[in-house]
Amino acid sequence: QVQLVVSGGGLVHAVGSLRLSCASSGRTFSIVTMAWFRQVPGQGREFVAASSWRYGPTYYADSVKGRFTISRDNAKNTLYLQMNSLKPEDTAIYYCTIRAIDIYWGQGTQVAVSS
Repeated sequence: QVQLVVSGGGLVHAVGSLRLSCASSGRTFSIVTMAWFRQVPGQGREFVAASSWRYGPTYYADSVKGRFTISRDNAKNTLYLQMNSLKPEDTAIYYCTIRAIDIYWGQGTQVAVSS
């Protein structure tokens, strides 16, 4: 079993910054990839960014490329999403997900960006 605890969401003005954290516990030795998704109520889930846990390659959606940075602290089993130059369009519920033996999801954290 793997558990995920997400923190760091909040309200920020446009062009501001937030840093989301996703701390994992349990069978973390089995983690292969971690990723961030976001969702606006009533709309589909959108991919944001992903990272290979062991080898480092990262991937970004075009909508956030150049503004968001995904990183990790392997010693703390924690994934981060640094969000800079935030736009109102970034307002959504953000989710952390892990692929290990199975796929696990953390609770959503609200990010709201005002104009």
